Amino acid sequence: MDSTDPYAKELQIACLTVQRATLLTKKLLEAVDKGSFDKSDDTPVTIADFAAQALIIAAIHRAFPDDEFVGEESSTALRSDPDLLERTWELVSSTRLADVDSEALLSSPSTKEEMLDIIDLGAQGNSSKQGRAWVLDPVDGTATFIQGQQYAVCLSLVENGRQRLGVLGCPNMNLKTGRLDENIVDRDGYGYQVFALAGQGAFLRKMGTGGLLPFHKIEPKAQITDPKDLDFVDCVSATSSNRDMHARLASHLGAPWPASTDLWAAQLRYIAIAVGGCNIMVKIPRKASYRSKIWDHAGGMLIAEELGCTVSDLAGNPVDCSLGRTLAGCYGMIVAPSSIHGKLVEAVKQIL
Repeated sequence: MDSTDPYAKELQIACLTVQRATLLTKKLLEAVDKGSFDKSDDTPVTIADFAAQALIIAAIHRAFPDDEFVGEESSTALRSDPDLLERTWELVSSTRLADVDSEALLSSPSTKEEMLDIIDLGAQGNSSKQGRAWVLDPVDGTATFIQGQQYAVCLSLVENGRQRLGVLGCPNMNLKTGRLDENIVDRDGYGYQVFALAGQGAFLRKMGTGGLLPFHKIEPKAQITDPKDLDFVDCVSATSSNRDMHARLASHLGAPWPASTDLWAAQLRYIAIAVGGCNIMVKIPRKASYRSKIWDHAGGMLIAEELGCTVSDLAGNPVDCSLGRTLAGCYGMIVAPSSIHGKLVEAVKQIL
């Protein structure tokens, strides 16, 4: 990776702020495990979403004040619930990187009101064909996060509708088995960060509590042509996907099924393709009207593309990231090595 790349500063700040946000989420998980919170519902998850979004946008906004943000959360719930606001503020105001020089490159809200306004920058933003927008999902995988399983903190820069960089922090990711598993988690460390820079490849590093640790380049995916070499990642619990059609597609192709890897968080499925042994993800929606949120895919798509995969809708069309807060022009999705992607598009057309 070239340090003189025009997006080198953006990548450094993005990697640092994602690492800091993952520390925040881990801190909350430890508190929940110790019974520090009174409620057993999803309130801690909500706090993590709000707090991580506030820390990420605060850092990026200081470094690049003219950029827009597209985030999932708004401050409405915090403004109407003083207890929730106080818990979120405590988490935001107490989370810092241990390395002073790295922390100095970032920024944090200085007051509760500033925190609320920063969160709303994400709620108000859109990605478009003109300008730059940072797309973020502060906690992708709500249900598995609260269970202490796999989740991701996601950030991507989209410029003029094109992904320029993507950073995914996976605090519980454990690579000892070579497969991602919801229940095989990193209990001793801080997981991994997977990131990509357009045109330069995808990279992997361990995460820590201070400055950024060394990284290495991820090897591109094998360019397979035989459907028997397909290795699916899917989600048994997903309510928006038609898994019966996924099974039918695999059978039509003569590909192995069921999927070897099952992950709830959408962005983690891209990570499974990058470093978890899988090489294909297909999403055939249950409803014709279904469209994905942009923060569930931006960044992860770039990582897959930088490793030699083609990402498209079910008809084989490129995914357009310039249509606001959703992938409005994208019905379903196919992510697979470019060498076999066309065969998958044709197979989907036949079974549909």
